[in-house]
Amino acid sequence: MAEVLFYHLTESTLEKALPTLLEKSIGRGWRAVVQAGSEERRDALDQHLWLYRDDSFLPHGADHEPHAEEQPIILTAGPANPNGAQIRFLVDGAPPPPLDGYERAVFLFDGNDDGQLEGARTHWKALKGHGHDVTYWQQAPDGRWERKA
Repeated sequence: MAEVLFYHLTESTLEKALPTLLEKSIGRGWRAVVQAGSEERRDALDQHLWLYRDDSFLPHGADHEPHAEEQPIILTAGPANPNGAQIRFLVDGAPPPPLDGYERAVFLFDGNDDGQLEGARTHWKALKGHGHDVTYWQQAPDGRWERKA
C-alpha cells in the first residue's frame, strides 16, 4: 500500500510549494507524476515549472507530448502513469486513481478553498478506510511542514 500524505497549504501557494517537493522527489531518484484538476491547469503548471526559478531546472513534460514515458516528471489531468512514477502528486482537488504501484501519494490542497478542504477530508477518510498509511501535514508560519496527524 502506498504511503499517503496530505499537505495543507496555509502559508504559500501550490506554485511555490510544488517545485520544492518535486526537487526532493527527483533527488531521491523517484519519477513523479502530477495530476491537476484540468488540462488547462496542467498546462499552466507546465509553464510555471519552466520559469519558477532562474537558478533551477526541473526536467518534465506533459502527458500529451511525445516521449512522456522518458520524462522524470509528468504533468497530467488524468489517471495514467506514463513514466512509471513512484510518487503521485494530486493538486486542485484532482480525484485519485488507484494508488497500487506507487510508493507515495501526496495530496496538496489550498486551505483557503472550501471545495479543496472538503475533498481532502473525503479522500482522507476513504484512503484510511482502505488501509493506507495516511498522514496530515500543515504549513507553519515559516513555510515548513509540520506533521499534525
